[in-house]
Amino acid sequence: MTSRSLGHRAPLLWLLLPYLAGVSLGRLVDATPAAAWLLAAALAVAPTAVFLRKRNPVMWAAALGTTMLLAGVANYALHARRLPAWDALPPREAKLRLRVERVFAAVDAKRTSGLAVIVRADAPLGELSGQQAYFSLARPPGAGAPLRSAMVSAAGLVQAVPRRPAAGSFDEYLANNGLGFKFTRGRLLAEEKPARAYYRFCAWAEEKSWAILGAGIIMKRPELAGILRAMMLSQKHDLSSSQSAVFMHSGTMHFFAISGLHIGVIALTLQALFALLRLPRWARLVVGAATLWFYVDITGASSSAVRAFAMVVFMQAAFVLRRPGNPLAALVASAFAVLLAQPVQLFTASFQMSYAIVAVLLLLGLPLGEKWQETWKLFALLPKVSQTWRHRVAQLLLDKILGTLGLGMATALVAAVTGIAFFRLFTPGALAANLVLIPLALIAILAGFVSLLCGLAGLLPASVLFNHAAALILALIQWLIGAFVKVPGAYWPAAFTAPWWGSAVLVTLLAACFAGYAAKWRHGTAWTPFAILALAMIFGVKFG
Repeated sequence: MTSRSLGHRAPLLWLLLPYLAGVSLGRLVDATPAAAWLLAAALAVAPTAVFLRKRNPVMWAAALGTTMLLAGVANYALHARRLPAWDALPPREAKLRLRVERVFAAVDAKRTSGLAVIVRADAPLGELSGQQAYFSLARPPGAGAPLRSAMVSAAGLVQAVPRRPAAGSFDEYLANNGLGFKFTRGRLLAEEKPARAYYRFCAWAEEKSWAILGAGIIMKRPELAGILRAMMLSQKHDLSSSQSAVFMHSGTMHFFAISGLHIGVIALTLQALFALLRLPRWARLVVGAATLWFYVDITGASSSAVRAFAMVVFMQAAFVLRRPGNPLAALVASAFAVLLAQPVQLFTASFQMSYAIVAVLLLLGLPLGEKWQETWKLFALLPKVSQTWRHRVAQLLLDKILGTLGLGMATALVAAVTGIAFFRLFTPGALAANLVLIPLALIAILAGFVSLLCGLAGLLPASVLFNHAAALILALIQWLIGAFVKVPGAYWPAAFTAPWWGSAVLVTLLAACFAGYAAKWRHGTAWTPFAILALAMIFGVKFG
């Protein structure tokens, strides 16, 4: 297979792979003190210096890989910071001082929940200081939810998150995010220190954005305003239960998680705007990154949004610095940066889904689509000088369809595995649905973002116009999805026969894609990942 998408290099991958293995190993041996692994990693640096690359490249590579593996184990141990003694303790009453890190959307108006760092614990629970915890507590009458960075005091029951929680449980979600404790069945007592001015401004901007995205449509079509707000602000509580079920069954719930789809559209829109304003490259990078981060922050700074932001900034920095950047190198660099800062993210569903999908798109989807475009020529025997505009338009449309189909089939590989592993759903029709719906969603996101820009600039009539444009697209999306889920066999309840089977299949799939990409997908090997998925579905999945 020959393709302009092949041949891209990502040197950091040789550091990332052993580091990933180390983080995974660290989870298996998380009772070992981090200092021991840090010492081992430091000692492994010596052979790296001794076996210089030019003198003994094999030993140099082995020593470097060992160093990164041990560094991964040590970094996981540093961030997990579990207290082993608490694994056998029952829930304890406690009064804690918390620094709020994230607030979840309110399901009950009288309660608030989120993630926090325990700043202080009354004796004899002082060892809890510095630990991350999930909290779900009743609010005082008339009090609102605390904002990020606020310091609050609370009383309730604190207990450790199980070391090996049940698959698919909320405890597993907490453990995969590096949280060691739950603080529940209590109440918030007082806000001891208000949130910082920046986060108060973010909260105001979020409320303002919520109002802007409903302008002109909230009274006429409130269900479409809810979809637009959920899509642009990741506020899934604006969706009704029936809407959530339909989007889940169609495999399109990813539209409402701020991720690469949203960040990519917004980044391109900002760059186009800055180009019209004739800003220099450095200004585009700095202003664009700041604006993009502000959007990420007002939508809650979810892990998927932060990861997409990192990848976009790496790509734009390579362009500004005039370095030979490519999407694969940017993907690897952003994954490395994210996992250095928060290694526990490796075990979250959002990390695995987002990076696996983008990796397979770059490694398989683009080359596959380009191969089909080279193979399927409508007028190959007709000289170019004899081709009319009708011939060229027909070939252009076919190329677009084939390119999109290649991307869609690559995405379907990962979506099939992760859908079964994380949502216990197999959606065979999601490929066809996403091929049609993703381009429509891109238009809706673009219209929504332009509406936000106009509204924040005081141009409310323009916001109303773009809200109506977005609502028109969303009405079409809602109708198409409603028709799709009624098709027999569009989705099936399914689960892997063993909890570890999903991770094993995903790793094998990615390994096959990396190997095939390195070999330029010669000799028809592009179908290897599809064969792996077929075998996994036959022997490792239980339907119904």
